[in-house]
Amino acid sequence: MAEQIVKAEYSDLMQKSYIDYAMSVICQRALPDVRDGLKPVQRRVLFAMNELGLNHDKPHRKSARIVGDTMGKYHPHGDSSIYEALVVLEQDFKKGMALVDGHGNFGSIEGDGAAAMRYTEAKLKKFTQDVYLSDLDKDVVDFVPNFDETEKEPEVLPVRVPNLLINGAEGIAVGMTTSIPPHDLAEVIDAMKAYMDNPDITVKELMDYVQGPDFPTGGLVVNQKDLLEIYETGTGKIRVRGKVELEQGKRKSDRDRLVISEIPYTMIGAGIGKFISDVFGLIESRQTSDIVDVSNESSKEGIRIVLELKKNADVEALKNLLYKKTKLEDTFGVNMLAIANGRPETLSLKDIIAHHMRFQYQINQRKYTTLLNKELEQKEIKEGLIKACDIIDLIIEIIRGSKNIKEVKNCLVNGETGNINFKTKKSKEAASGLRFTERQATAILEMRLYRLIGLEILALNKEYEEILARIERYQDILTNPDAMARVIKKDLDRIKKEYALPRKTVITNAKEAVVVEKPVEEQKIYFLMDRFGYVRAIDEATMERNRETVEKEEKYLIPCSNFDKICIFTKEGNMHQLKLSDVPMGKLRDKGTPVDNLCNFDSSKESIVALVPSRELAGNWLLFVTEHAMMKMVESDEFIVSKRTIAATKLNDGDKVLAVLHFPAMAYTGEDTVVLKSRDGYFLRFPMEQISVKKKSAVGVRGMKLTDGDEVQEIYFPEKMENPVILYKEKELDLKKLKLAVRDGKGTKVRR
Repeated sequence: MAEQIVKAEYSDLMQKSYIDYAMSVICQRALPDVRDGLKPVQRRVLFAMNELGLNHDKPHRKSARIVGDTMGKYHPHGDSSIYEALVVLEQDFKKGMALVDGHGNFGSIEGDGAAAMRYTEAKLKKFTQDVYLSDLDKDVVDFVPNFDETEKEPEVLPVRVPNLLINGAEGIAVGMTTSIPPHDLAEVIDAMKAYMDNPDITVKELMDYVQGPDFPTGGLVVNQKDLLEIYETGTGKIRVRGKVELEQGKRKSDRDRLVISEIPYTMIGAGIGKFISDVFGLIESRQTSDIVDVSNESSKEGIRIVLELKKNADVEALKNLLYKKTKLEDTFGVNMLAIANGRPETLSLKDIIAHHMRFQYQINQRKYTTLLNKELEQKEIKEGLIKACDIIDLIIEIIRGSKNIKEVKNCLVNGETGNINFKTKKSKEAASGLRFTERQATAILEMRLYRLIGLEILALNKEYEEILARIERYQDILTNPDAMARVIKKDLDRIKKEYALPRKTVITNAKEAVVVEKPVEEQKIYFLMDRFGYVRAIDEATMERNRETVEKEEKYLIPCSNFDKICIFTKEGNMHQLKLSDVPMGKLRDKGTPVDNLCNFDSSKESIVALVPSRELAGNWLLFVTEHAMMKMVESDEFIVSKRTIAATKLNDGDKVLAVLHFPAMAYTGEDTVVLKSRDGYFLRFPMEQISVKKKSAVGVRGMKLTDGDEVQEIYFPEKMENPVILYKEKELDLKKLKLAVRDGKGTKVRR
């Protein structure tokens, strides 16, 4: 067959492809369905576990088996994403009602990951079986082909409570996200019943039942006044705080302690370690002096982070500081987005309950229709058996006079007696009047003889009466909306009684945390950096007492103010700014902090050539000299910037900055000279006024002609030196006696 080329507009094709991809991600992976509140991967994991028979009263099964079945039969994506979904369904600190019973390491609230799937085991919880998976055999939901059409899977699970509210949801799709907090099971059930009683109920009235989110980590929601708008619009921000309690020392010598026993939901995982790190940061930056020690005493019993306080600490001020400066108070962004009627929709609290109640009526309608049909079948069969018991002798005669079962069945159903031998003509006439149904005939032929015992016949009649009662009940439920509502409410009450847990999160209004920061007084300090790159600051008094020691041990010693910045110039041509307010004040023998931790400087990739306090830049000059002898004067004002890192100069390939020298304005005259010394022993002395003034983005001008492989090694200013004599090759060399040349010369080779 000849190849056919189809021409298409590229933009149209890309648009269609992108929309198809986006809708696939939105509907098939990222967003939950409003009916069962589950994403496809969660639904498939639970269904696969149900198919494996992993009931709550059965042994656990390896997670790898569950993941394998889910991936091979229903979810053709990565095993890691399936296992992650299984893990989250087990974690009771993430879910309002955990749906999986795990055995082994399924991770922790502090961010520890779960063990590999080959080590952990799982099964369904009783709650999941009872509320999420029951009645699947009663045709309550549609089953659709799986990805390769070899299996059937439920389009949605027949969940009896709004899982979207009970367990919440999180997901990132294409151009949209969902973020729904978990809620209290009992409150949501009460809201469902209220909606059933009054479908015109408002969100405000529903909130008489649903107070607000109920996070599994507890804590406090402190903006109750905003919740009504959030639940009406489906979007907003909930402010959550951890629970902080003061434990007073039992003895006078014991310190008081602030104990954090519940954390914000947003702090789950690495947030706990980050919080403790932030508390240490507040101590190091001297924003509080009330905390003596911090320890994490959390265990399987719950969260317990202890802050030991100094005597007479201001507890309220410290709480406000923690709320303001750490994640002990955080915001949970609400966006109640879910798939409703096949498309993504932002829903209010009432919308979610309304969608779910419609779903409940649908699954109950289908359930009781299925049950009614089964009872009608049983009624038909029982009527046939009861009738058969009354004419059992005739039926036995028909059976004995027939050659095969087909003839018997044809006689029972249609009264055909032609090929059957009867004992009497009367029996034949009676047989010709039989009109059992196909189902009744089959049941009669399968009936065992013991059913002819008198008591068994009585039991058969009793069963028939019970069937009639059930049929009447089911028909009433299906035709009477009030009866249907009573059934649903009764089921909800049973679920509430059996599975509801006490509310964990307190809903309240609290004042916003206010921190009154004491103004920092300017003081003279000394910035110190040792040869290993550790920095610290000491006060003036400490410096004066130990000047000789400091000058001997430190590589850099710069007098400055605590309001200053230190400009770090590197060989690679960059300038990094370090705020001295970030540099810890230390004692003389303190080790200090690596400079890499306080600014963008990376000692593994860059080398420092000069440190200049920012306050000395205004109105002055910087002289740049590179190893390839490129030089320039730059106005220091160009380096007064707000960015923490900038390019300080432009470099040619392979070149590096040798020195950055700070010159106060008018600090040199036309008579001043500069001497460049190369590694090969060439000295070039020329007037400083020949160095051009350039912008920081320029390369500069060449100060000295170098031979291949040679580079500038030293730079001197003879007129600024008390003694312009240096030691070179073990002999003294007077720099002022060097021949005065011009810039860009080769210089003089000193051979002595």
